[in-house]
Amino acid sequence: MQLKPSSSVISAGRIGFAALALSLGLLATAAPVPVTAQGLPDFTELVEKVGPAVVNIRTTERSHGSRVAPGGDIDEDMLEFFRRFGLPMPNQPNPHSPEQPGDGDPQPRGVGSGFILSADGYVMTNAHVIDGADEVIVTLADKREFKAKIIGADKKSDVALVKIEASGLPTVRIGDVARLKVGEWVMAIGSPFGLESTVTAGIVSAKSRDTGDLLPLIQTDVPINPGNSGGPLINMRGEVVGVNSQIYSRSGGYMGISFAIPIDEATRVAEQLRSGGRVIRGRIGVVIDRVTREVAESIGLGKPAGALVRTVEAGGPADKGGVEAGDIITKVDAKVVESAGELPRIVGSIKPGNKATLQVFRRGSYRDLSVIVAELEPEKTVARRTPDRDNAKPPAPVGTLGLAVSDLTDLQKRELKVKNGVRVEAAEGVAARAGVREGDVIVTIDNVEVVSAKQFDAAVSKLDRSKPVTLLVRRGDAANFLILRPAR
Repeated sequence: MQLKPSSSVISAGRIGFAALALSLGLLATAAPVPVTAQGLPDFTELVEKVGPAVVNIRTTERSHGSRVAPGGDIDEDMLEFFRRFGLPMPNQPNPHSPEQPGDGDPQPRGVGSGFILSADGYVMTNAHVIDGADEVIVTLADKREFKAKIIGADKKSDVALVKIEASGLPTVRIGDVARLKVGEWVMAIGSPFGLESTVTAGIVSAKSRDTGDLLPLIQTDVPINPGNSGGPLINMRGEVVGVNSQIYSRSGGYMGISFAIPIDEATRVAEQLRSGGRVIRGRIGVVIDRVTREVAESIGLGKPAGALVRTVEAGGPADKGGVEAGDIITKVDAKVVESAGELPRIVGSIKPGNKATLQVFRRGSYRDLSVIVAELEPEKTVARRTPDRDNAKPPAPVGTLGLAVSDLTDLQKRELKVKNGVRVEAAEGVAARAGVREGDVIVTIDNVEVVSAKQFDAAVSKLDRSKPVTLLVRRGDAANFLILRPAR
């Protein structure tokens, strides 16, 4: 699935057909509907109410030296299409134009949308709309133009705040996302392909959609196109409930699915940008992965929830708090972690320096750990260590799992930061098919800690061949659960 930065437009054809069908009695056999739903909604009052607070945003960047301006003779509207949707950018000079842009000349870069938050000129938009811009120009609904100052942009949430020098401006009213319901009508206003004040409408398709971004998104079927990015998603009360940001697309064009940033989350980001120019988030120093249903059932967790800790940053908050690779974080300060994607959002909302209580599932039982949250910083590359290898020929795989293991040396334990475990010297058959490799360290078998090769071999010899076996395996600094199914 590809998520592409967004935009929006209303289908008069659908309204016209519905009206015609009703007048001809073609829908007479349909089941009765509530009075409020007998006809399609009328958006005219909403457009008149919210439209004046929606702005067009275009950006420019200055050419440098003899560099050819991106797009050659393509206008700024199509530049946005190529740039935001990942299509090859034409970069050849226009053969019909003898003059090329000089050094320092402003060149069109892209177009987008935004909306006015305050009467003194604060405007919200997407971070990707103004990313890399040397100049931001805001055009109001009454055609007045202003050069805007970038107050701040947060790429993780794709929210940006700019300021124009004006007063007495029309503003939007912020809605309550908690009241937003799946299936209700919503409307978008923006500038798709630079066509200012274009209105589109649809319904809310889903809420809290996890697309891998920092924030859960609102999914709609509102038509969104290049240039709508940063524009408002509006409910039938005329309130802004989201910031149009992305579309789902395999081709670069609108395919019926669009996403908006919930306005409550966007507003929190904007407030931090306004007060400090950047967003401060918490971190605990772990690399996480999702918990599959198969793993959850095999280790006794029940349902696939929480975040599987793959790696713990050495010396980080989680490491100091006792979190181990292979733990599953299920709660943070009593907030349930339903999925791996929720953990960064929950931790990110905690002020750095504050204490947080993590509930983790480890070897079949829950325990609480206390960590001091640090400030989120650029991700560090975790060094991967390779345990010392014995020069002797590895033993042949044995047992029903096809594994040959050896005890860890004290040095290997210190390097891997494990108390116990065994090193895989060879893997074939069942183990190899499950993904076990030579050099892996097996930490647990069916939630039981592995302390020696002798104990591990004894546990394997007693396995029920009709049931799968779950191993917690360390590979370098990362941990993962592997499920093996012994041959019957």
